[in-house]
Amino acid sequence: MDGLDLLKAFREVAERGSFSRAATVLGISKATASKYVAQLEERFSVRLLNRSTRSVSLTDAGQLLLERSKPLMEMIELTQSELRAHASKPRGRLRVSAPHGLAQSKLSGILGEFISAYPEVHVSIHLSNRVIDLVEEGVDVAIRLGRIRDENLIVRRLHLMELALCATPGYWSRRGLPTKPDDMRRHDVLTYSHGNGAPHLPFEVDGEPYSVPVHSRMDANDASPLIGAALKGLGAVCVPAMMAQQHIERGALVPVLKEYMPRDLWLYAAYTQRRHNSAALRAMLDFLAQRFDTSPAPAAVGKAGPRAKPRSARKAAAPAE
Repeated sequence: MDGLDLLKAFREVAERGSFSRAATVLGISKATASKYVAQLEERFSVRLLNRSTRSVSLTDAGQLLLERSKPLMEMIELTQSELRAHASKPRGRLRVSAPHGLAQSKLSGILGEFISAYPEVHVSIHLSNRVIDLVEEGVDVAIRLGRIRDENLIVRRLHLMELALCATPGYWSRRGLPTKPDDMRRHDVLTYSHGNGAPHLPFEVDGEPYSVPVHSRMDANDASPLIGAALKGLGAVCVPAMMAQQHIERGALVPVLKEYMPRDLWLYAAYTQRRHNSAALRAMLDFLAQRFDTSPAPAAVGKAGPRAKPRSARKAAAPAE
């Protein structure tokens, strides 16, 4: 039997001076109440109550336990109340991890709306482009972009993402518009850092992943400097369309090869447990799902090159990394 239950039974008997009355309040039998107190006495190796057929009184040890246990029980009851509140009403601190690039997307505005909607929730945002261990770093939910892999995590799909391969109109004018993925081999590309791996661009040909090695003029582990360099006409960049959309809409960047972009990339929320999550985490997941629908992302605005299926791609298609 849990020690707190034994202590609670002892306090009820001591305060009411009766095993019968204490048993009625606790919803247990008189014999069970007596057994609980006896077990507590056995644990402490000291008598806590003087018993007779007609009455119950405290020993010195019992009086000490009654007095000292009062603040403890009050703290436990308060904690239990607060824990139930965490389970039923969104409140407390929620630790969220997201890639740096998403800070420049509509995610920032969505998190602001969430805070306004749930004023008792404090959101602590950690921006990192590395895949972190949620348990080790104490993160409640990670917002991620890419293919969904088996990481022993629970995943909530938020939005099917579209990649945009784009450059300035001036760059395409100088170097020529590509019409098939392999045309990118002769272009300057601003790429994401891949450690020791060779720079490449991910495409999809006939429903299969197709990776094209490219000449990288610059690499970075974040989209912002890559987009900045692309805007200066230094090369083409392949980033989530939502991060370049404002530049595409005003014509500063022109997307190409849209029909060859991968179609299995998601914006998703990852967390560690399916059961017993706090009300704040449940509210965050529902809020994100409402703000990001799960339909395909709208096509990026802009002029694309003519559609053509590359024969070399069909013959040499290989899985992307």
